[in-house]
Amino acid sequence: MKILIDNASVVINNDGIYSIKTKSIVIEDKYIKEVEDTVSDDEFDLVIDGRNKLVIPGLVNAHNHSYMTLFRNSADDLPFDKWLFEKIIPQEDQLSGDNVYWGSMLGIMEMIYTGTTCFADMYMFVNETSRAVEESGIRANLSRGLVDIDGGGDRRLDEALSEIKDYEKRDNERIKFSLAPHAPYTCSKDYLEKVISKAHQLNLGINTHLSETRKEVNDIQDQFKVTPTGYLNQLGLFDQRTLAAHCVYLTEEDMDILYQKKVNVASNPTSNLKLGNGVAPVKYLVNKGINVCLGTDGAASNNTLNIFKEMQMISLIHKGVHEDAELITAQEALYFATSAGAKALGFKRLGEVKAGYLADLSIIDLDKPQYYPRNNLIAALVYSTTGEEVETVIVDGKVLMHKKIFKTIDVERVKYEVTKINNRLKRGI
Repeated sequence: MKILIDNASVVINNDGIYSIKTKSIVIEDKYIKEVEDTVSDDEFDLVIDGRNKLVIPGLVNAHNHSYMTLFRNSADDLPFDKWLFEKIIPQEDQLSGDNVYWGSMLGIMEMIYTGTTCFADMYMFVNETSRAVEESGIRANLSRGLVDIDGGGDRRLDEALSEIKDYEKRDNERIKFSLAPHAPYTCSKDYLEKVISKAHQLNLGINTHLSETRKEVNDIQDQFKVTPTGYLNQLGLFDQRTLAAHCVYLTEEDMDILYQKKVNVASNPTSNLKLGNGVAPVKYLVNKGINVCLGTDGAASNNTLNIFKEMQMISLIHKGVHEDAELITAQEALYFATSAGAKALGFKRLGEVKAGYLADLSIIDLDKPQYYPRNNLIAALVYSTTGEEVETVIVDGKVLMHKKIFKTIDVERVKYEVTKINNRLKRGI
């Protein structure tokens, strides 16, 4: 398919500095072919009028549990342990694979609606979230959550490996896989070593939760006499490309390890605040040179899957905590949500509006009150945008949503199915 986005305002990355230029964009097949003042071609399958529109790189949600949309607004205002062990896990125990498919599809629908084109997910049932990704057209790095404290670790790992093997045959470049040992406190030492060995053997990345709560840090230190970061490093987990979510409680030594091992940190500011887990040391991570990206976490703890919200939150919270208005600028927040996320998820030529890059783009309608006067549209993306302004979303050169109309998802069917599942969960059956 050949698409022209004609005469639009475009976010351009110039060596890490974002600016807005008026350009026309040619998309051919799955790539951006041209980003120029004018284009010579005149035959297109679709022409999008770019006047009064802003084209941005598709946003990357670097940490999510998309099926948890099914638990949205069902376990609020609770401390982490009570939220997880008394509310969420009992609901998860009631789910079927089909439920996870519809919950994942709802999450994908919400992400597309608010401009996200790529995400990292940790989920329960194999072949369900991946099916939703494949059918919807979004891009993802997927991982079946791996836990062995209940004795089911080997089964879960076998399921994960089976799914990965199945998708290798399909040759779908939109989908990558990682192995996902859930956390140091839900995986035994022997099991972690088994997962790490398998990741090394298959050259797979690792997706995990790390130092999310004070209790986790204290428990690991009591048991192993080292921080969670030090513990996982001793096991060799960071020798594989690692995406570590949260990283709220870190020592200076921990941060040195993360830098040396090139660990990618997915900060989830809203989820961490909502669960009372604190604020990640993003200022210090950035100063160390660690690749920081943005995640929402699941809708069970965040309530939305909106990366615009996270861009605003990560900037504002650190300005306030450190009493420094120059910290985490709009420029940095946008980088976290685009290029940094693409790097963390292992996708090359992604995260910029640039010739030769994958055509994953979101188009924003600028004809909204919050965009007037137009003094600084980069700042407006972070501090003024809600996500509702996203009008069109393109992934891999394919239009997934145009003028707020979904092209690959049956919206009413998704709403019907998740409502039915929710009614069943409320009855506890």
